Amino acid sequence: MRNGRFYALEDISFTLEKGSCTIIAGANGSGKSLLMSIIAGLETPDSGIVKTTGRAGLVFQEPDAQILGETPREDIAFGPRNQGLSKTEIKERVESALAETGLTDRADFPARSLSGGEKRRLAAAGVLAMNAEIIIFDEPYANMDFPGVTQINRLLKKLIADGKTVIILTHELEKCLSLANHFIVLFKGKKVFDGSAGGALQLNRESNLEDWGIHHPLHRGAKTMEDLLWL
Repeated sequence: MRNGRFYALEDISFTLEKGSCTIIAGANGSGKSLLMSIIAGLETPDSGIVKTTGRAGLVFQEPDAQILGETPREDIAFGPRNQGLSKTEIKERVESALAETGLTDRADFPARSLSGGEKRRLAAAGVLAMNAEIIIFDEPYANMDFPGVTQINRLLKKLIADGKTVIILTHELEKCLSLANHFIVLFKGKKVFDGSAGGALQLNRESNLEDWGIHHPLHRGAKTMEDLLWL
């Protein structure tokens, strides 16, 4: 609240390196999803600017909301088709996205019958097919069992290795922190930490992260940064 007005996000500024993996953490209501909608061009801020060097695509927390085709092949083609690409280019992008997300063998199955992990990979494939260089995952582990989490993490590792700029919105740091080289925390619409992923582990375990509504990942059995990845 400032000057009698409520701001969902306020005074947030940061820079992401191309090809990096950034985790943006925060409790529910901290502003993560709104921030990423702004970066992806789905929302317009009241003030300030967003500069990106490539197209940004958002993989929603509920992947069913992004399924528009009867099969993965049809679904992935939806975006490129709306971009007005030729049939040849659409086919090439679809096949490439299927291969990159490990869904080639599921390409002609009913899309709604896929597992939770496969649906999130399908949503990412749709983003890749639209030539997105920045890929944003909004709470990718929500309602996901262990096999689903490992599917997502293998995809994230591959995207990072392929040079994509990856942003992960999550409070479940124990599942993925070791993937990241950049870590940001939002709290009540403001940025309260911006540093390295390793730096997050140096924060006081009884304050800071916990005060911001985030469980310290080393409280859950992990002992080192390398332990903070479910594979």
